[in-house]
This record gives sequence, C-alpha cells and structure tokens, in this order.
Amino acid sequence: MKCIAVYTNNFEQFSDIYEQVLNTPLADNEEKEVEGVMISESGQVPENYLSRMKAKPEVVVMKVKGQPITILQHGDVFEILIPEDELTPAVVQ
Repeated sequence: MKCIAVYTNNFEQFSDIYEQVLNTPLADNEEKEVEGVMISESGQVPENYLSRMKAKPEVVVMKVKGQPITILQHGDVFEILIPEDELTPAVVQ
C-alpha cells in the first residue's frame, strides 16, 4: 500500500485539503506543503501495517466511502493508505 502522511492534528484542516493532497504528485519520500500543511510520500507500507495500527487504541481508522482508501489518524498525523493495485484516477500520477 502507498502511504501519504499529512502532518496536522486538525481534522477540519485535513478534510479541507484532502482532495488536493490526493491530486498532488509526489515522488518517493518527497515532502511538499499544501495550504500550510506538510505532506509526505511515505512510500510503501507492509500489508500487516493496517492490522497493527487498527489494534492500537490511540489510532482512529476511517474508510473513504466508495473507494479502497483507508485513513489513519494518530498523534499529529493523518496517513492516507491507498492499495497500489486499486489506485483511484485522482491518485494516479
């Protein structure tokens, strides 16, 4: 799975820039700023990463309706997890 990290703990701010983050082309390990928020292409995460994170009580897990995207929120970061074999057209670079 591809992981994009969004460094904010503000859900409203994250929600406001979510689509823009998905449409921002990023190379592996590249960081960019979107409306004052740092985002980073965190590369690939192992398949068991999602299971491990779901088990932690401090992690909020969100599914994007109608898409194979999962969003994890913990601490000061949101992680957008996108299966490589099911990239949505908005995410294809």
